Amino acid sequence: MWIKICGMTTREAVSAALEAQVDAIGFVFADSPRQLAPPAASLLAQPARGRVRCVAVTCHPTQQALDEILAAFKPDVLQTDVADLRMLRLPRQLELLPVLRGGDAEQASLPARLLFEGLASGAGMPSDWATARRIARRAQLVLAGGLNAANVASAIAEVQPFGVDVSSGVEERRGVKSPAEIVRFVSAARTDIAQHRRTPV
Repeated sequence: MWIKICGMTTREAVSAALEAQVDAIGFVFADSPRQLAPPAASLLAQPARGRVRCVAVTCHPTQQALDEILAAFKPDVLQTDVADLRMLRLPRQLELLPVLRGGDAEQASLPARLLFEGLASGAGMPSDWATARRIARRAQLVLAGGLNAANVASAIAEVQPFGVDVSSGVEERRGVKSPAEIVRFVSAARTDIAQHRRTPV
């Protein structure tokens, strides 16, 4: 199970995510309580470089804003709405995690890997798991929206995603992650996978 913790704002959260051995951590450059300036995000990401994928999370960025993020933060991955990607000039080597929302994901052509989200990112609102399950049969779907340690196992069982992404569901207060909740979330996600592997076919 590919796991991403999004909305890093403290060194403690980065450390907890690294200790939990997640696959990716996200730094938000869109309008949000978790928004960081690219130089600040770059400093915060230093311990994670080469250990996990550092994701620049944007939403409808201008080309100028994106260029500043690429220059100062140097992300491994860019996460932004799929429609944004048609409007932006991007380096060829940059990995992409296109965001699709609700019914927008039920299109004929899908990216090989995508993040399936609710209508509003980072708001703790669940996405449509039934639609997500259908999309997960056609692409590597990373499920986001309203996940936490209490429901991630159910989400994995129902949707069968490639990965999961959490932000507000592991916060102790808005915009600030709880290291303990990060550990609980990762443990819950991985426990579900271990149980599925032990289940006889």
